[in-house]
Amino acid sequence: MRSIRTPALTAFLLLAGTAAQAGTDPSGTWLTEDGRAKIKVERCGPGGAHACGTVVWLKTPLNDHGQPRTDIKNPDPKKRSRPVIGLQLMDGLKPEDAGYKGQIYNAEEGKFYEVTIARESASELSVSGCLLKVLCGSQTWTKAPDEVAQAAPRPAAKPAPAKTVSP
Repeated sequence: MRSIRTPALTAFLLLAGTAAQAGTDPSGTWLTEDGRAKIKVERCGPGGAHACGTVVWLKTPLNDHGQPRTDIKNPDPKKRSRPVIGLQLMDGLKPEDAGYKGQIYNAEEGKFYEVTIARESASELSVSGCLLKVLCGSQTWTKAPDEVAQAAPRPAAKPAPAKTVSP
């Protein structure tokens, strides 16, 4: 009787551990608290142990000149022409406690922050970050439908001249 229970108990504990890991998995598409961007968080790294996040949608994908938004505040001049859509903001966040910890890039400021992301519920992701361990803040991102990434917008086309028809 003992030998039957041991494998069953082991299998149960393994499944329970997998379910707990799935509950903290930050994967999905998340709408930022201000509603201006959607970030797709996926498992990455060796064995999918880390978390990475990429911009897949912007509420305002074009700048004032009708061009796709770029990473203009990046401290590296060579990176300032990178489109924001498709930009990886989080790379290789490592699992820690009930979340993931690492760095997040803020393209609006061109700065990196220490960040912890943690799944609060099926529809909420807590994002907490600090600059120099002094300036800290947090946001709650909400689950967005996993949709096809927003295509990089094309510059606005000039309207075709109106055709005149002779009577």
